[in-house]
Amino acid sequence: MLNLIVLLCAIAFLTSSITILAFSKKHRNVLLERFRITRSRASGSFTPPRSLSPEKQGLPPNTVPPKAEYGDVFPPSRRHALADLQPGALTGPGQSAKRLSDWSPDYTKRVPDTEVPSVNAFADHVTATGFTIEEIKRLGDFPDYSTLSGVPLPKAYESFDLSRARPRPYRPLRWAYHQTMSLTKLEPDWWLELEHTYASRVKQRIELFEKFGPLVLQQLPGSELAAKELMEMCLQFLCARYPQHFRLDVAQKVFHNGILETQTDLRVTEPLHVLLHNVPEDFAIMIRNPITGIYSFRGGIICSSLGWNLGSKIGLKLHEIHAPIPDYKEKMQFSMDRYFAKKPTDKAIQRGSWGLEIDEPLFMPPDSPHGKLREAQDPTHTVDRCNLRVDWQTLRRLPLSGAVIFNFKALFTPVSEFRDEPYIPTLLLKVLREGKRNLMEYKDTWHTEHVVIPALEEYEREQIANGLVDKDWEPHTLDESPFFPGWEEKWHRQQGF
Repeated sequence: MLNLIVLLCAIAFLTSSITILAFSKKHRNVLLERFRITRSRASGSFTPPRSLSPEKQGLPPNTVPPKAEYGDVFPPSRRHALADLQPGALTGPGQSAKRLSDWSPDYTKRVPDTEVPSVNAFADHVTATGFTIEEIKRLGDFPDYSTLSGVPLPKAYESFDLSRARPRPYRPLRWAYHQTMSLTKLEPDWWLELEHTYASRVKQRIELFEKFGPLVLQQLPGSELAAKELMEMCLQFLCARYPQHFRLDVAQKVFHNGILETQTDLRVTEPLHVLLHNVPEDFAIMIRNPITGIYSFRGGIICSSLGWNLGSKIGLKLHEIHAPIPDYKEKMQFSMDRYFAKKPTDKAIQRGSWGLEIDEPLFMPPDSPHGKLREAQDPTHTVDRCNLRVDWQTLRRLPLSGAVIFNFKALFTPVSEFRDEPYIPTLLLKVLREGKRNLMEYKDTWHTEHVVIPALEEYEREQIANGLVDKDWEPHTLDESPFFPGWEEKWHRQQGF
């Protein structure tokens, strides 16, 4: 009888345990942990790990999430674009472009003991976008990057007049003002924008390189593929957008610049130096570490930095570059690493950052004399010396190497221009007066505010009196952002075309 009772109790215990384990995840995990039993997980070979924001992970606000790894996370492959290239662009005898485009790359093919792929990598090494080094070499110079990337070439700007051209009037002001990337879709026609300062700005950038060398231009080993690809894409863009000024002789490998009246031999000129002498933009080449999946700064040209230089950032990982930015680690690092890991080639973006400056400082290393102007509110300064500096930025992935390219151009606008621009004085006043303290300290506008704020207050009163702005208008990000109502009419009027 006793044995029967014991048997019934055992059966009851076993049944209840199975029920608990089946329906209670919490109890199941506790029991498995006590017996050191690990649960098998489904294979993630074809499914990148999900990356949840700190809030969705149940972490308190402003908490840095656990370190995320992206070694098995890749952007969408661009191999399907091979089928759309011109016949013979890649294939050899008996090969089919359609078959090549359907081939699944083996992302485990990595170069041993190196951080990034290079032109000397093994032929079967696979880039982040799914191409082998051998295929990239076989595509040759200046392949059809618009098809490969999914970003169309720009339309020819036939009415363009360089002598009168002004940059579009970017006013990337937002309210409520807090730390976000504020990204919008890239306008393909405006990736590289030329205006009347083109020749003088190129000259200034060359002089900066001659003076500062590696503080403005460097290229680390492993960035060769990306640098060449970037250079070729830029030259293709210039020739398509401004055919009246630029011409590319692919057969002879010569780039003709009609504005500067120069010819560049692409066979003997390093890609970044081609860009330095022809494109007044800054470029940062970010390349994926094949083990961790984290991106680092491996090469570029930075002639428009304030308070830092390329030499102080080269080689750093994405979050290390942005370490000085307020709230970046707490609010943006996780999302940015994930964004870079997954960023598609055909979804290029643009954004703008801004500051207020005395005069037009372009390159300002930490020991620059211009930095002294930031230490005081000089009573002799007048509003005609105060400028809005906008760094208009784009971010895109190169289709073959898989590198992510960050490029920007510094544009200066006199504060006095805001006088007839609806809402801009009121919106800028709101940010200067009530912006989050650590963000405004980082933006470093204080040395101009004793001049700029009174001028903006005057412009605001005039706009209200003239009916441009309603007296009770509550400042907020404009629907036209990063521009303002009527911006196109003013821009065309100022240019004359």
